[in-house]
Amino acid sequence: MLLLLYAAFVTLAFLCLITLDARGYLRGAFKDGATGRKAGYRPKTLVIIPCKGRDIGLAENLESIGRQEYHGYDIVAVVDSTVDEALPAIKKAGISFVVAREVSRAASGKVNAILTAIERHGKYEVYVIADSDILVDRKWLGTLIAPLADGRVGLSTMYPYFKPVGGFWSKVKMVWGFVGEGLLENEKSRFGWGGSLAFRRDILQNFRALAMNSRYSVSDDICITKAVASMGLSMAYSNSSRPIVRTDDNFRTFYEWANRQTALSLLGYRRNLLYYGIAFYAAEILVFLSGIALAVTVSPLFVVFLLHTAIGIEKTYRKAGLSDPAISLIEMMSPFIYLSNLLLASRMRSIRWRGRSYRLPVSRAP
Repeated sequence: MLLLLYAAFVTLAFLCLITLDARGYLRGAFKDGATGRKAGYRPKTLVIIPCKGRDIGLAENLESIGRQEYHGYDIVAVVDSTVDEALPAIKKAGISFVVAREVSRAASGKVNAILTAIERHGKYEVYVIADSDILVDRKWLGTLIAPLADGRVGLSTMYPYFKPVGGFWSKVKMVWGFVGEGLLENEKSRFGWGGSLAFRRDILQNFRALAMNSRYSVSDDICITKAVASMGLSMAYSNSSRPIVRTDDNFRTFYEWANRQTALSLLGYRRNLLYYGIAFYAAEILVFLSGIALAVTVSPLFVVFLLHTAIGIEKTYRKAGLSDPAISLIEMMSPFIYLSNLLLASRMRSIRWRGRSYRLPVSRAP
């Protein structure tokens, strides 16, 4: 019996250390990648805002993009039709707009919107993609573009803070978003988030080629990330002047969003991300449940295996900037949610986004 308990203790300790290290709890903060900045770098820039329907605070979001402390930039919104619900807010913000056309039959509506804007406005040094649901401060554009002064950097991106303005599931989405933030902080897993992303003109040819006929054309994030990687360029990430996305999700809208994001991540990353993710979150769940069960039934000393959860709760409170007690519960729920997202997303053959359905390739990236 003692031998079994010793084996259980050693196994749980090993799993606990692995999951602590994988989350970065045993290391310092990752370098943000926003290096090589050059004072006064102000390339001629076009901000492209694909719009469809009404987002929370749409007019305020658009106006915030139009009030940047940055000279030499233009903005164009792209809509599906001249009766789109977003048009009143676009006009109120004084932003010009174009109607998207089907540049690529394989591409998503958003990718076609971006390609349409570039076709109409092809003489800019830098292009910025901004989702219509982001609210930004006045330094956002300059901060986002600055890393592109380094010719080795192909794109610069930021990940949003999902600000809950609704109930419990809005807070779950906020915590879930910290995983995406962690992926961008790590240079090995960094990607371009298409809601706040800047890239130089010289990747346009590769981006267009991928968008026209590749398996990745359903996602602007993946197409741009792959285009940059194919040229041997790096990606910069900055966590200052981050956008805010206000969210009022319920269970259905959150879970649909989380599964869709996970499915796209599996499409863009190598297949082993699925197996790594399943193993990682299964290990977290095992450590958490075993720590509770053994502390109650064997010895209070086993509560040490809940230290992992306690550290996660503390870090989540710090990132959230809230004192809501629900965050503790959400952090404890998170590994179960992430694991279910991975299992469901791995079987998804289509996604639905802004009223449209898109088929996913049967096999994931090798």
